[in-house]
Amino acid sequence: MLKILAAAIGLWGATLALPSAALAQTAPKPEPVQVMIVGTFHFDNPGQDINNVVADPVTTPTKQAELAAVAEGLRRFHPTAVAVERIAADNATLLDQRYPAFTPADLATDADERVQIGYRLANLEGLTRVYAIDEQPDDGERDYFPFDKLMAWVTAHHKEAELEALNAPVAAYVADLSARQRTETLGALLADNNRRDHPVNGNLNLYYGLLQFGDAVEQPGAELNSGWYERNAKIFAKLMLTAKPGDRIVVVYGAGHAYWLRHFVENTPGYVLVDSVPYLSGR
Repeated sequence: MLKILAAAIGLWGATLALPSAALAQTAPKPEPVQVMIVGTFHFDNPGQDINNVVADPVTTPTKQAELAAVAEGLRRFHPTAVAVERIAADNATLLDQRYPAFTPADLATDADERVQIGYRLANLEGLTRVYAIDEQPDDGERDYFPFDKLMAWVTAHHKEAELEALNAPVAAYVADLSARQRTETLGALLADNNRRDHPVNGNLNLYYGLLQFGDAVEQPGAELNSGWYERNAKIFAKLMLTAKPGDRIVVVYGAGHAYWLRHFVENTPGYVLVDSVPYLSGR
């Protein structure tokens, strides 16, 4: 009887061991995708934001040397792909349709930060994977930034002073940045712009503050806030479509997007955020 019981226990123990053996044979988890967000002001003064930096020309020899140093710093990350703020012509690949025609000679004439940082870096690293991951509404689709609707409500309800007060820290920061670019290097400015505790780019006071502009029927502040979140969520979803296990991707985007893009990287399984500041500052 004892022998039978011992045999049964032995068989049971072997059965319990099977899951562990099976687990040992499970394929290893894929390598995480490392993502570095480089938030930047627009170098070519497009004037498309609520608050716009008045940028000095970046095609001068001095600024070109500064941008060359920025690119060399970012190269220490050893990127395998670059993503920029552009709408892709081919949604099947999301490859940036303009990058294949790029040559280093373009750096002397094209001030666009996508060229000056994104293309420059990709060219130095010999990359062919430069992706265009921006998101904009098609005809008839929801406006991701319905500022006109917000302003109409603010004007109708005489809330101009409240909106101006909410925007004041951002306007002051942009004016300060416009002045500092004349005395500080682009690398130093970008490093400061991308620090996590930045008083403007590192918080959501402006967007969450917009929630006050609305009533029980109309909520233009909430609509703008949610639309901005949606646009950034879709941008990151496009980045996910391009990413491969083990990738090291540098994302060059307008600084206003940096908070949410970092948020999505940090909260999406399989993705790891890499702080861009040490690479931009040369540390």
